[in-house]
Amino acid sequence: MIEKIDNLAFIDGQNLIYNTARREEKPWKVDLGRFRVYLKEKYKVTRAYYFVGAYNGRFKNMYDAITKYGYEIVFREHDDRAKSRKKGNVDTDIVFMAMKKIADREKFSKILLVSDDGDYWRMVNYLISKRKFKKLLAPSRKNVSYLYKTKMSDDYIDYLDKGDIKRKIILREGVKKVGSP
Repeated sequence: MIEKIDNLAFIDGQNLIYNTARREEKPWKVDLGRFRVYLKEKYKVTRAYYFVGAYNGRFKNMYDAITKYGYEIVFREHDDRAKSRKKGNVDTDIVFMAMKKIADREKFSKILLVSDDGDYWRMVNYLISKRKFKKLLAPSRKNVSYLYKTKMSDDYIDYLDKGDIKRKIILREGVKKVGSP
């Protein structure tokens, strides 16, 4: 009997954008459509959760495009009556959703994390110990947390700015797509 591979991707959208398109040296943009295909073909990702922070109506077209590419957008919950600026920090939401899937014993193979933020280290380490972690896809080799570099096997990490990966997922010059960061 062949076991079905059903991997899940948790994408810190702000981290992905900040460490590719908004980097100080050699910024580049990820083509989210091509990236979704890459996740599916390379890592057998059946569900990709794209965490964007608080909902902002000005970005509705972008949200629609991200959904069209096959991502499930997860917004950070906020009280609309709040007068203060709504923060977009999604770290807690990603950790909670991933750990909830473990606690609820949802059926899936492994989890991939797209981020280079060390705040996820405890979750990643736990998932590795439970054999539920596939890969950390760090947007930038330069900005990846020291925790991952020193405490995690190279088998569990890859870098989106690595030549062969970047060539597969970069937004091509002259191509304007809605939803690309």
